[in-house]
Amino acid sequence: MTQPGDPLHAVFGATGAIRGAVVRELLREGRNVRAVSRGGWAPEGAQGVAADAADPSQAAAAAEGASVIYHCASPPYTKWPELFPALTRSILGAAESSGAKLVFADNLYAYGPVDGLLRENLPAAARGRKGRVRVGMAAELLGASHDGRARVAIGRASDYYGPHGTSSVAGETVFGRILAGKKPQWPGRLDQPHTFQFLPDIARGLLVLADHREADGQVWHLPAAEPLTAQQFFDMIAKAAGRPVPVQASVASPALLAVAGVFSPLLREMRETAYQFRAPFVIDSTKFDVAFGHLEPTPHRDAVAQTVAWYRSR
Repeated sequence: MTQPGDPLHAVFGATGAIRGAVVRELLREGRNVRAVSRGGWAPEGAQGVAADAADPSQAAAAAEGASVIYHCASPPYTKWPELFPALTRSILGAAESSGAKLVFADNLYAYGPVDGLLRENLPAAARGRKGRVRVGMAAELLGASHDGRARVAIGRASDYYGPHGTSSVAGETVFGRILAGKKPQWPGRLDQPHTFQFLPDIARGLLVLADHREADGQVWHLPAAEPLTAQQFFDMIAKAAGRPVPVQASVASPALLAVAGVFSPLLREMRETAYQFRAPFVIDSTKFDVAFGHLEPTPHRDAVAQTVAWYRSR
């Protein structure tokens, strides 16, 4: 139960998957939570604030009095280059004006195609426009931290799944379709190891970054359970759902994505990151473990079972 004077944690974009997971984890830990979104909705126990985070004055007002800001907001996927940098700049300004620490929930696009494990010391070599947007935002955030304008930590995660995580590549088109007795859809090969991250584990990792000053000014890969091939992941979901295994998937080849992209802006945008699903794509969180101790991820079987139960409860 929160008390007057407890540090305030403001979560921007509080109705999406990662931001919702952060709000729920903060509440589970008994923290003082302000959920900031356009509609102002908040779960029981949190303060809801309606604000357009892309408007600097509204963002600053929503962040007033906060000790920590979690930047979990994002514009529509196809509008990143036009909208994301300004949104991030607005939330950074809110952190500067309030004095709050800023924790940014980032992904792995900034590295581009990589041979081997994904580590924080890799160059920001993304060639696609969405990857370059991520590179630019991270550089601006870390620059503010290094200049002393704001305390900033960046937590990066791979493809997520879990309760409320319907919009990721491992969401509705995988869990939803398997539970409906349909083939899951996947944008690459089924036999390559891939890091899938459980939403509550991502939230726990971001809270660790918020609580530790030594996280400031750096990028951190958040801990995840062991990598699985897509086929192993599908079969695990099918088993938890009581469906026949092995599951056959509908695979989107590069040629199919190219053709479909002519008619679908979303599929056209997905072509940029198709490399993540054609070769091993595995995150290394050793840096996090050494700095903060091992944050034991939820075993995939338990996480999948929880996710299947949530899909059935909708």
